[in-house]
Amino acid sequence: MQRNATRRCSQLSRAARQSATSVGAAIVPTREQILAASAGWVAVVLNVVPGLGAGYLYQRRWRAYWITSALATAWFVAGAVLAQNADAAAEAQNQLVGLIGLLVLAGVTATEAGLAVKRVRQNG
Repeated sequence: MQRNATRRCSQLSRAARQSATSVGAAIVPTREQILAASAGWVAVVLNVVPGLGAGYLYQRRWRAYWITSALATAWFVAGAVLAQNADAAAEAQNQLVGLIGLLVLAGVTATEAGLAVKRVRQNG
C-alpha cells in the first residue's frame, strides 16, 4: 500500500513538472491530480466520523462540501421548525428521525467521496 502511494505521488509530481509552461513557473496540481493523490479511505472516514463533508475539505472539493453543508443545515432547520409544534411524546421520535437523516447524509457523502477517488484513478 505504501509502495502504491509513493508511486502515485511520484507520477503526479512528474506530471505536474511536465505541465509547468515556463521556467520558474509555480507548479500547481490540477483538481484531478489532487483528488487522485488523496487517500480514498481518509475521505470516507472524515465524511463519516465528524460528518458534514469534512472529507471533501481533505479532497479540496469545495462545491461538494458546500452542498453537503447546505443539506445538513436545511435538515437542522427543518427539524427545529417541526419540533416547535411537537408535543413531548413526539420529541424522541423527532430526534431519532434527525439522527437517521444525518447518518444517511454521512453515508451518502462517504460513499461518493470514495467513488470519486476510484473514478479519477481509473480514468487517469
